[in-house]
Order: sequence, then C-alpha cells, then structure tokens
Amino acid sequence: MSLVPDLEQYSKMTLPSEADFTAARRRRIELVQQHMDQSYVDSLVLTLGADMPWLIGYEAMPLERVTALVMPRGGRPTLVVPKLEAPRVRHFDDMFTIEPWAESEDPFRLIADLVGTGAGRVGVSERTWASWLIRLQSELPNTTYIDSSEVTGDIRSVKDDLEIMMLRLAAEAADRVADTLMAGFVTFKGRSERQISKLISEMLVDEGHSKVNFAIVGSGPNSASPHHEPGDRVIEIGDAVVCDFGGTFGIREEPGYCSDTTRTFCIGEANQEFLRLYDVLHRAQLKSTASAISGVDLSAVDAAARDEIDSEGLGEYFVHRVGHGIGLEEHELPYLAPHSVGVLKSGHAFSVEPGIYLPGRFGARIEDIVVATNDGPQSLNVSNRSLVCLDR
Repeated sequence: MSLVPDLEQYSKMTLPSEADFTAARRRRIELVQQHMDQSYVDSLVLTLGADMPWLIGYEAMPLERVTALVMPRGGRPTLVVPKLEAPRVRHFDDMFTIEPWAESEDPFRLIADLVGTGAGRVGVSERTWASWLIRLQSELPNTTYIDSSEVTGDIRSVKDDLEIMMLRLAAEAADRVADTLMAGFVTFKGRSERQISKLISEMLVDEGHSKVNFAIVGSGPNSASPHHEPGDRVIEIGDAVVCDFGGTFGIREEPGYCSDTTRTFCIGEANQEFLRLYDVLHRAQLKSTASAISGVDLSAVDAAARDEIDSEGLGEYFVHRVGHGIGLEEHELPYLAPHSVGVLKSGHAFSVEPGIYLPGRFGARIEDIVVATNDGPQSLNVSNRSLVCLDR
C-alpha cells in the first residue's frame, strides 16, 4: 500500500508516522493482555482476520500454510510464519518475536509448544480454518478453545485516534469520488451498470485506495436490490441509480482502513413517488445519525431510522439493519440492528445506511461512516446527501 503523492492537499490532518503506528500497537497489545488476564485466557492464537494486523501490522496470507500470532497472557507475542513468507514481515524486535517454519517442520507443533500444555483456555480467531483448529486440538487435547473476539472484540471496536484518522482519510477519498459523480462529470445514460462500477473502482484507486472492496451499481428496478451485482443493464432516463462503494485505504506499508458510502441518483427528472420516498429516507438517515450518541443502545440508532420510515407507511421496505462497524474490515463490531445488545461507546465507528426498496420498481439508500464521540456523532462522509438528478 502506497501513499499517493498529492494526498496531503486533501486533508488538514498531519499524516501519522511509523512511530505513531508502533506506539498504537504497543498500547493495543498491553490492553489485550490485560483483558486476557482478567478473563483467565492463557494464550491467543490469531490467524486470519483483522486481529493480527491490528496488533502487529502484519496480515497473514490466506493460504494453506498456517501463519499464527501466539500471544501469551504476559510477555512478547511470537509470529509463527512460513519461512518463504518471512521476508514480508516488518519485524519489530521489541514488540514480537518471529519464528519462521520450514517445509520439513510441523507448524502446529511449534504453535503448541509456544502455547504450552498447561494452557487451560486459548482464544482462536473466528476465521481460523477448521482443519487448523483440528490439528491444534490434537496437539493440545486438554485445552478449552474460545473465540478470540471474546477478548479482542470490544477493544478493537473502540477506535483509537490513529484509527479514526485513517478512517477519515479513507472517507475523504470516497467522498471525492461521490463528489465527482454528483457534479455530473460521469455520464450515466447509455452506460451499463458494469461500466459505471468499473469507473467508480478506477476513481477509488486514483484517490488513494490500494484495493476496491465493492462498487455496487443498481439501476431502475435493480436499485431495489440492496446488494445488486452490477450487470449489463443500460441506464436510462427516469432511472434511480444506487451507488454503494468502498475500498481499503492505507499509507506507506501499513494495513489499510476501509471506506464505505452510498449515494442515490436519478437520471433525468424524478417522479413524485420517488421524491417522497427519498425525502423520507433522507430524514431517517439524518435522525439515525443524530441519535448516535455515546451511551445510547445500539438498537436505538436502528430504531431512529426505522421509526421514521415506519411512520410513513414504508417500514416493510426497509429490509436490513441500519449499520455495521468498520475499520480494518468492511464489516465488524458493533452492529446496529433491531435486536443488537450493548451501547455505543466513544470511538465506535460505524455506517448509518437506511434504505427503502420497492421490489421490481426502484429503491434508494444513503450511507455515511459515523464516529461516536463524547461530543456527539461525527460523520466522516460529508458529501451531499440530497437527491441529485443528473441530465446524462
């Protein structure tokens, strides 16, 4: 992941240094080990997923050769990594130890030796391959295994200042794409959904994203399908077009943070029914965002949007939760749904994205990334949320 040369002109923030990332990771390791001690968890074995890059800045390759960060309750973690991948590791000697394993070695024996036969409770990444866990169980049969997110989940869901800065940079880059679309610089009419999706993807990369995670474009009746896969349908005058896009944005060689935003357009003049639907949606999105105050129930943020849409007789057409957490992954804790348990905490970063979808006809969605703070909710996405009608 590389820093685009002109990035600084787009943000008033001072970009974090490598020392900033290192200091943040030291704090995270300390917090996790404190929680392990309080929870009587002897070791964590972290493989695939975001916990490893969050803690040490290295992301395991999702291949059959296991990579595992073994974190004891105290002391330095050890990264068990295939020898052929060891050159990819940025090794901080005083933060973690690296243990490359050769093809002739059994990595699960190495992991088990680091965990120790006396370990009573071990947390394992939720995305650990089943075959890897079976091997580990055979090496440590008397150990109780738990989901590592019981230790790391709540800590990782509360973003530190550096993470919020990275999320803000990602949101700014996505906003620049949204602004370009809303300014009419892209011709929608006569192009297919797939072509517009490709253009959005290219713009995300041009604005500094290292990877495009998705670029949903749903037009006409397809706008009523929240996770529509862009196809060959040609966009026409009179269409509603939902554009939901995001990617991974990083600087230098640091793991990237995710962007995710949705804006809805109409091509030509919108009819009165769609204008009413969008007006309801716009109010619901603003009310949901305003409700996202530290200390409120997660479900209350969903209810703020749902109640507004229900009051206008459109509740059955809001078919998903109002939001999800975001960070190193596009979807992570906390989730904001009708039956979510827990409260918003200062530092939670999440989407607010109500949608209204009339099957077979049209739909609309508005999405911002929001951070809960002690001073109230802050929207990281600031591009225009009003309905934009394009003449081409």
